[in-house]
Amino acid sequence: MMRLGAQALDLMLAAAEGRLAEARVNWADDHAMTVVLAAKGYPGAYAKGSVIGGLEGAREDSAHMVFHAGTAEKDGRIVATGGRVLNVTARGESLRVARDRAYAMVDAIDWPEGFCRRDIGWRAL
Repeated sequence: MMRLGAQALDLMLAAAEGRLAEARVNWADDHAMTVVLAAKGYPGAYAKGSVIGGLEGAREDSAHMVFHAGTAEKDGRIVATGGRVLNVTARGESLRVARDRAYAMVDAIDWPEGFCRRDIGWRAL
């Protein structure tokens, strides 16, 4: 989705209006990688309500984005409410750069009750 940019909304509208077959898709000529941060215990039993820190300093631009999937705001803080909690996505001129950026973002998030896989993209690299 990050490589689609602003045209993602146009494509969703075209799909909703039955015009998707006519739509043109222009992918950015770079790479993107997403690392999922999940609650410890997921996919089995996991605790809810743990505080996630470090998000206020996370970069948000066309090459870096944190998508919230299982979070809520409680008393001014972001807390985990689901199993797959955050999707940390980065873009780069190569898959290696995108991976390194995504993991750098993951490492800046302070959430001891969360985990991620550290092997994302290894086959492609």
